[in-house]
Amino acid sequence: MGRRIPQDKRFIADVDIIDIAEEGKGVAKQDELVMFIEQAVPGDIADVELLRKKKNFAEGRLVNLKRPSEHRVDPFCPHFGTCGGCKWQHMNYPAQLQFKQQYVDNALRRLGKVDTGSMEDILGSSQTEYYRNKLEFTFSNKRWLTSVDQEVLPEDMNALGFHVPGRFDKILDIDHCFLQQDPSNAIRNTVREFATQQAISFYDLRAHEGALRNLIIRTSSTGEIMLIVVFAYPTEEQVASLMDHIHQQFPNLASLLYIINQKRNDTIFDQEIHVFAGRDFIYEEMEGLKFKVGPKSFYQTNSAQAYELYKITREFADLKGDERVYDLYTGAGTIANFVARSAREVIGVEYVPSAIEDAKINSSINGIANTKFFAGDMKDVLTADFVALHGKPDVVITDPPRAGMHVDVVNRILEMEADKVVYVSCNAATQARDLALLQDKYEVVRIKPVDMFPHTQHVENVVLLRLK
Repeated sequence: MGRRIPQDKRFIADVDIIDIAEEGKGVAKQDELVMFIEQAVPGDIADVELLRKKKNFAEGRLVNLKRPSEHRVDPFCPHFGTCGGCKWQHMNYPAQLQFKQQYVDNALRRLGKVDTGSMEDILGSSQTEYYRNKLEFTFSNKRWLTSVDQEVLPEDMNALGFHVPGRFDKILDIDHCFLQQDPSNAIRNTVREFATQQAISFYDLRAHEGALRNLIIRTSSTGEIMLIVVFAYPTEEQVASLMDHIHQQFPNLASLLYIINQKRNDTIFDQEIHVFAGRDFIYEEMEGLKFKVGPKSFYQTNSAQAYELYKITREFADLKGDERVYDLYTGAGTIANFVARSAREVIGVEYVPSAIEDAKINSSINGIANTKFFAGDMKDVLTADFVALHGKPDVVITDPPRAGMHVDVVNRILEMEADKVVYVSCNAATQARDLALLQDKYEVVRIKPVDMFPHTQHVENVVLLRLK
């Protein structure tokens, strides 16, 4: 918690917003105080109310916009500002790309001491709305009350939507979401309407009671749709009636599934999947390759931009056909299978066993015979014995989670001395840290940021390192 701010120092006039922070807040400075201002855009001049003050910075909100930034636009979603899913809708897309590139550049230079002279322009997304292929909604019997709701208290307190930032037990009821293409909104609204009509209870996130818990919708570039209804404590009749209604309303769903999850958390990886109609997977497709996506599968959530990201990765690897490639943190083997036709052999390693099974299946259905996949903690699998058994890689592709690579994995890469390392990252800060550790033997020769998630602060970055 921050320190209490005296009333006479709470309001500051004519604040100049000079930058934007990683979490999407505008940045301002006054004397030695750094301020992070919600929904402020670089170039704004505004009156600001400080809400919390800590030792070296304060958090505040914009109360009066004196002069709007040239980058400022009207948000297109009525839920903007409450939902928290798209924090940059109030800034035009060229500016978003500019600040994302600036963030990657700053992180690599400051934290990794990387010469960013080789950085190329960020690749923007051709789709800036309806670009996600997966959304997860939450049922709640205690909806978040917006300012409009508080004026006229709704009779129905049920909600089906997203968690309000910072509140695990409050769900914002979503009418129309601009993140996923049709019929995503129609499915969600139909389910909510039927459940309300039939008095099927929505989940109580504090008491852990109620019938309906989550709704997961997956779409694919092939046009196939998967719907997963997650129940908590339903009757058999409630399950049957809702699933049958969905099947009647949306008969073209390729996969209609349900789960009974009575745990204290929402994860489904350890839950039994029940098939109500169709199959238990959908297909994604990329350059003629088919990828089987199940309810528990990992797949990049922006299909079109994932293809661009993988093309850049393959271009950076510049495979000639005779290389052995190690694909670290391979997930469902998407990158491994994508580059396999250009390599002699691809060896993928991933922590999640079910993802490795998906990777093997994806190789099989595409007739790819030059891949091998291994499950286990990366630092435990990627040992000197493993490298001796499977052979030294010519190229390493690594796409770790946000936390970056374990230092043991970095050290193993240094020991293996592959000619090239292609590092794909969703967190430029941890990527910069790892690049600093690799710089004794490797030099950075290409850098390419890729925007996977318009209207958010998130950005991917691909770096090519060459053995000195």
